[in-house]
Amino acid sequence: MEVEVFVDIVREALGLVALLVSASILPSLCVGLCVSIFQAATSINEQTLSFLPRLLVTVGALMVGSHWGLEKLMGFFKNIVDLIPQVIG
Repeated sequence: MEVEVFVDIVREALGLVALLVSASILPSLCVGLCVSIFQAATSINEQTLSFLPRLLVTVGALMVGSHWGLEKLMGFFKNIVDLIPQVIG
């Protein structure tokens, strides 16, 4: 049982979490920025105008990227299962 194996697993898990979260957050961030610029230019301060487009884009990004995200998670899980003999023995 080597410490490097556990460090590699944690590093890979944190990288995967960052990748999956950024896949849904970045489109929402871009739309929020565009809506904020629009609101600043037109002096419209409606709360639903900033919330609803971000919600729709986030749900759309999750719908589009869910297959890819599940493939990444399944690959990570398969990697973890393949490492069990190395960790135990």
